[in-house]
Amino acid sequence: MRGYVRSVLVVFGAYQLVLGLWLLFFPFSFYDDVPTVDWTPPYSEHLFRDFGGATLGLAVIFIAAAVRFDRVLSTVALLAYLVGAVPHLFFHLGHLEGESPGWSIALAVVLALSVLVPAVALVMVRKVT
Repeated sequence: MRGYVRSVLVVFGAYQLVLGLWLLFFPFSFYDDVPTVDWTPPYSEHLFRDFGGATLGLAVIFIAAAVRFDRVLSTVALLAYLVGAVPHLFFHLGHLEGESPGWSIALAVVLALSVLVPAVALVMVRKVT
């Protein structure tokens, strides 16, 4: 269990770091190159760059939680992430593209896992830290 929780903190921290840098420095590339992102236009450079900065903030929290690995910081990191990830999942479930069933299924699965994996880690934090 301990390895699972720490792995989630590391993997999600690394993912948030890469995503945040991409959004902050190459926002149009993210909008243009990631399938499904352009399903809800219009493109807003300001919004994408702000989201990139916020995502980098989450990366810092995840990485600090993985390094320190205590109950409070790990709980805060996972909860902070889930506060955004859960509504993100439900928004996309309500806005799946009917003309792209393959991408719709892939998006739903990836976003569901992006909530389930850290939610499981959150339950385990109390037992392993």
